[in-house]
Amino acid sequence: MVTADEIEDPDRLDLRCEVAGETRQDTNTAYLIFGVRDLVAYASSVMTLYPGDVIATGTPAGVGPLSDGDRVVVEIEKIGRLEVGVDGSRATPYASRPGHRRS
Repeated sequence: MVTADEIEDPDRLDLRCEVAGETRQDTNTAYLIFGVRDLVAYASSVMTLYPGDVIATGTPAGVGPLSDGDRVVVEIEKIGRLEVGVDGSRATPYASRPGHRRS
């Protein structure tokens, strides 16, 4: 956890994402459509945010598919690292999802 005084400019932080040890994204918060301050202001206007909360905003190109057993690691400069495992054991196969068009 970091406080606002620890980060000079949240809109200039390197962000990296790895899936199963493969770098899928290497970018910067400068490329977000909405700035970090705007995202936090909006999120906190519709819900209470607590220390440790994560605001997921979407993703740039490159993340690709995930598979059961993968490890996803997201690291943001000066903030920290989030590491999660993928459990697809109860996932619905893509071809069985509503709206899937068979070719």
